[in-house]
Amino acid sequence: MPQPSGTGPQISPATDRRGRVSRYRVELPHAGIVETERGHFEATEYAERRTGWKGRYLAVRDRVLGTTLASHRLEGERLSKIKALAVFSSDAISSVAYAPQEILFVLLLAGSGAMRWSLPIAVAITVLLAIVVASYRQTVRAYPNGGGSYIVAHENLGIVAGLIAAASLLTDYVLTVSVSIASGIDALASLNGDFRPVAVELAVVIVVVVALINLRGVSESGTVFSIPTYAFIFLLTGAIAVALVKVVFHGENPLAAGTPRESVSGVQTLGLLLVLKAFASGCSAMTGVEAISNGVQAFKRPAASNARITLVWMGSILGFLFLGSTLLARHFGFVPHENNTVLTQLGVEAFGHGSVLLALLNIMTAGILILAANTSFADFPRLSAILARDGYMPRIFHARGNRLVFSSGIIVLAALSAALLVAFNATTTRLIPLYALGVFLSFTLSQAGMVRHWLKSRAQGWRMAMAVNGLGAVTTAVVFLVILEAKFAEGAWVVVILIPVLASCAWLIGQFYKNLKRALNVSPEAVLDFKASGESRIPIIVPVEDINLATVMTLGDACKRSRDVTAVHVQVDPDEPSHVAERWRRQFPDIPLVVIDSPYRTVSDPIASYVDDRLRQAPHELTVMVPLLEVSHWYQRPLVNQSLKRLTTLLERRSRVSVIAYPFSPGSAGRKR
Repeated sequence: MPQPSGTGPQISPATDRRGRVSRYRVELPHAGIVETERGHFEATEYAERRTGWKGRYLAVRDRVLGTTLASHRLEGERLSKIKALAVFSSDAISSVAYAPQEILFVLLLAGSGAMRWSLPIAVAITVLLAIVVASYRQTVRAYPNGGGSYIVAHENLGIVAGLIAAASLLTDYVLTVSVSIASGIDALASLNGDFRPVAVELAVVIVVVVALINLRGVSESGTVFSIPTYAFIFLLTGAIAVALVKVVFHGENPLAAGTPRESVSGVQTLGLLLVLKAFASGCSAMTGVEAISNGVQAFKRPAASNARITLVWMGSILGFLFLGSTLLARHFGFVPHENNTVLTQLGVEAFGHGSVLLALLNIMTAGILILAANTSFADFPRLSAILARDGYMPRIFHARGNRLVFSSGIIVLAALSAALLVAFNATTTRLIPLYALGVFLSFTLSQAGMVRHWLKSRAQGWRMAMAVNGLGAVTTAVVFLVILEAKFAEGAWVVVILIPVLASCAWLIGQFYKNLKRALNVSPEAVLDFKASGESRIPIIVPVEDINLATVMTLGDACKRSRDVTAVHVQVDPDEPSHVAERWRRQFPDIPLVVIDSPYRTVSDPIASYVDDRLRQAPHELTVMVPLLEVSHWYQRPLVNQSLKRLTTLLERRSRVSVIAYPFSPGSAGRKR
């Protein structure tokens, strides 16, 4: 029987035609790390141990998510404009399925006669869409490496504005997943009412499936999501075109408001407040417009140019579908119901009852609504990673998973969205009041930040660019106030409380990391003449994440214990190369440093492989001293020591390896520079 990889030679019997063993094939175990140059190693895909329960887990993970990709494959995971439109625009384009009918639901409070106001409201929203798209084109131009609301507001308006923008977007991304999937369930219920009783269970299952697809990688999810996105666009465009041809063929004016198909008695008076409330509900069509500017780095090169082109495609498609469906709903007098949506009624007019095209339209509407959640699954992890990079979220959010995606962000988004769907019974009408407020706040902060950017940079064409962004800032600020007024009592107050709470938590995390960095700071100019002068002949290995006071204290203790001390540093981040090796030669000239490149982004396994190699050398025994930071409060523990704790657990199982955890307390958070 073949032996597990990494435990010895693999012996595989080969049989002849009669089933008798004729020969054996012996393969040497795969190396976990290989030496690329003196003192410099590279971890291979075999660095991860695949024995025992962990091996079974990794085998299942590989079957479900795919095998681990090396960091150099990141460039190949970038998206073409065709795929990017499906990944980043599905949220915005899918809003056509619920935004027009949300306008009608509000207007029906004043009676069916008030439905004629739906077209002027839709025109106003389409104009607003054009302004926002033009504004974000300027943002992509100024920030070709990705200029989401957080980055723009943080750089130009300060930390507080940046964190409020980030909290607004994170809240909106969770709501986007919930609203999109709940609306998808509505579309399925229009096709078959049997889906309604199991709406919550089905919604949670869909969240899990979409999360798993995203965990398989950006490029693969783009391929999967392109099919329903483009099918929906073509089918709805066809339905609008066929219906318009029928209207014109019968000599009717499509701009004329038709008689409502059902008589609905009004319970409110049609006034400015009700019209503004309908406008606020229709503005849910604007969510997702900022996604492309957030994800510029996901595009193939030239990324900024491709992103600007895709932004125009998205705005044009969304504007046509939204305006066209609202126009026809008004002309035919559609009255929306929970199990008979506006798009279903439009499909009946265009394709007829019981037609295959009508069924396909309903299926693809459900498909794009469900997969519109993918926009959030693309941007929530990316924004979380940026916040973690800047020190405002736990560092684990900045670590890429085995398929080069930010796995922690995807898992957290799925959990929060599923909880929200359960809490609101997967009902779109109950979720909509919480929707769009956060995104318009982020719009406003982003565009105001761009005005400040142009005033500072004064680059070519800055006056026109500033005028466009200024118009965007003013209009989105007005819309934000309108939505706040119209939806506050219906549930938007929850978002008003949640955004400052999230921003405050991010600020507190930032203060923790800032104080920790100050307390651990070691000047780059400092030269420490450590020499291994202890009595023990057993070599000591010290894992090094960064050059800081914890590293210095651990090394000092190791040098007192042994005459053979080696530091080991693992480089894992494909986006930000480490500078530890460069500083080490200058600051610790007498302590050798082993650098391990980890293209599969694991820290503990490559160090464990290096330990195994050292055990083959005399004296065939090792001590590993792991610097661990001690924190003042239990809730700060997830912010530090994650990779080194796993290394400690991994090494404790090895014989002839002594693991010493070196606890280090940074002391007062207010330690002066």
